[in-house]
Amino acid sequence: MKERYILNFPPESTNKPITYQLIKKFGLRVNILRAQITPGKEGRLLLEVDANEDAIKKGMQYLKEEDVLISPLKKKITIEVEKCVNCGMCTGVCISGALAIDRKEWSINLDVSKCVACELCIRACPLRLIRLDFLGNMKG
Repeated sequence: MKERYILNFPPESTNKPITYQLIKKFGLRVNILRAQITPGKEGRLLLEVDANEDAIKKGMQYLKEEDVLISPLKKKITIEVEKCVNCGMCTGVCISGALAIDRKEWSINLDVSKCVACELCIRACPLRLIRLDFLGNMKG
């Protein structure tokens, strides 16, 4: 099972190998999708973990014991398709491949499972028709 979380690290935790421990101690397959870490200051990670439910629960408990704040990522990318002119600007900046253009239909296709919440598509859309709504905040 794959889950995504936003982790907020307190300053005293930014120099600890916490992500390594998630892999080593709990057998979590970890994919760091986005990171903002400054040693001695707060750190944030957008993390995807893949493991069985029990291992994920144990890993999240370990993070809580390390004073890491955990927010499950519940995201939803939306495109106002009725207003979209299918220019493809969003597909040109989509580093994860979540957005692609169907050359036969000349329309934008979205695969939400590939989205890494980088927000590049939002800035690229000339008509501002793309939104990413999620629980938690990676800005800062």
